[in-house]
Amino acid sequence: MKIAIAVEGKTVSAHFGKCPEFLIATIQGGKLIETEKLLIPTHSPGSAPELLHSKKIQRILCGGIGTTATAFFHTYGIQVITGVTGDVNQALEAFMNGTLLANGVSFCVPGSKGC
Repeated sequence: MKIAIAVEGKTVSAHFGKCPEFLIATIQGGKLIETEKLLIPTHSPGSAPELLHSKKIQRILCGGIGTTATAFFHTYGIQVITGVTGDVNQALEAFMNGTLLANGVSFCVPGSKGC
């Protein structure tokens, strides 16, 4: 399985559409096989979902994401997990262990700037 975590510095990005990069993690049998950083050149409607789909991503972890971006990901069969906070490495470890605490509520509020 390949997942992408929206990253801002060393933490999970609170807003997917503003994150400068993703941590791409390949997981097999509950173990981390490899990671890579993927810089996002620009955020425009559909560009990130298309890029991540081309990388065979199956899950996205982020703090918040707008409904339009979520719909784009769903068209590619990519599950979006929102409400993720904290250190990126800890979030990745929790995801692999099945202990990720994601409240499922997007930090992106419809109508607010950037959402």
